[in-house]
Parts: sequence; structure tokens; C-alpha cells
Amino acid sequence: MAQGSLICLGTGIMLGAHLDPLSRNYIAAADVVFVLMADALTEQWLLEMRPDARSLQPYYHQGPSRQHSYQLMVEAMLAEVAAGKKVVGAFYGHPGVFAWVPHQAVKQAQQQGYFSRMLPAISAEDCLYADLGIDPGRYGCQLYECSQFMFYQRTIDTAAYLILWQLGVAGDRSLARFATPGQYRQLLSDYLCRFYPPAHQVTLYEAASLPTQQARIEHLPLSELAQATVSGKTTLVIPPCSALQANTELLQQLAALDQATDVSR
Repeated sequence: MAQGSLICLGTGIMLGAHLDPLSRNYIAAADVVFVLMADALTEQWLLEMRPDARSLQPYYHQGPSRQHSYQLMVEAMLAEVAAGKKVVGAFYGHPGVFAWVPHQAVKQAQQQGYFSRMLPAISAEDCLYADLGIDPGRYGCQLYECSQFMFYQRTIDTAAYLILWQLGVAGDRSLARFATPGQYRQLLSDYLCRFYPPAHQVTLYEAASLPTQQARIEHLPLSELAQATVSGKTTLVIPPCSALQANTELLQQLAALDQATDVSR
């Protein structure tokens, strides 16, 4: 195995509170640390831990689209790995959730024969379940990136939660925008109203990134989605509007299987 290595890890959502001891050790021991945070304050906190850390933010301004910028970030990290360095990529939240760069960097490093792995971390999804009091095992959850949900046909289960991430760029096909106007959310709202009543109460959610902050939890009718204020961190949470329907055929088969195996003994 080649000498260089790559670890992609996450700092979690809340500043300073979600970084686990193993990730801290990797950051401290690395030869080179790259960081990509959602806000300047979190990045500054990482720089206090590693003053020599290199921000990946400038690459956003070096390409015609986010996809091109992401590829430049991967190339920058792998160049240091190829130079024999112990490299760490520290990313906001979970490095494997809505994060193309860590997945590609780890994959390409492994393909080139370097030791590379991704460490799990706390994501916005984890915070959402805690802040909104949702148990995904009760009704089930469908989770989609918002634009992908709009681009492709999906089977919507209105008896489960529907969670749409990155509402702020809903409908963006260019991969160059960092926000889309309300007309795009109006299209999304009109489509969702085929499945849910217009007055159905939905939630706009944003996890708190500082211990002194409160999570954004705003309830509103689905019909008012286009007029709502959103950001790059806003998630749309749509609760069930219908009851779970029993799978009678399978339940009968299970009952017969129970009787045949005599599970009561």
C-alpha cells in the first residue's frame, strides 16, 4: 500500500459539541488538513485547532458550476495524498450525507492504492429527529434531496414522513446557483398539493449550529411554501396525512406461518 493516506470526517452540526475524540485525534495527527464548513464561524473554530488547515471554500469561485468546483477540491486533496502525506478532510455535518467531495476523494484514493476511509458523524438528520421529536421507525420516512425529488418521478407514501433537503435551491438544474426564487418552490408546492391538502401543516427546519441558538422550527400550510423565507440549510418536513393501510394478504400469510410454527410455545 502506498504511503499517503486520507481520512474524511465530519465536525457535526453544532460548533464544538459534535466532534468525536477519534476525529479530533486524526485532525491533530494529520500532515495536511482540508476544511469545508457551512459557515465562517465553524471554519474559524477549526483553524484555531489547526492554524495550518486549508479551506476548500475558494474552489467554489474557480469553476462554472459546483460540480466542477467539487472536482477541483478532490484533486487538491489527492495531490497531497500522492505526495505521501497523511491527509484529513474535515467537512460540516456528516461527511457522507449530501457531500459529493468526501465520497469521491475516498473512492479515488482507494482506487489508487492509498489507505482511505470515512468516519461517521452527526448530521442534520440526526438533529432533526431529536428537535422535532420524530421516531423514523413509527411511520417511516422518505428522504430526498429537494431538486432530485422534483426532477424524477417518485412514489409518495402519504402515510409516512416526507423530508426534502436543500429547499433553498429547489429546482436548480444549473448546479451554479446557491438559491432559487419563490417561483421554484411554488412549482414544488403545486406538485405536492396533488398528494396533500393545501392546508396541510408542514415544517421548515434548520438545525442549530451554536449552543446558544435554537433550531428553526416553523409550521405553515403547504400552500404558503413559496412565500416562506428559506436558506441553504432549510429542510422541508411533511408529516403523514393518511393512515397506514394493513397489508391483509401478507398478514394472513404471517398468521398461517405463526400457526404452523406454533410461536406460542
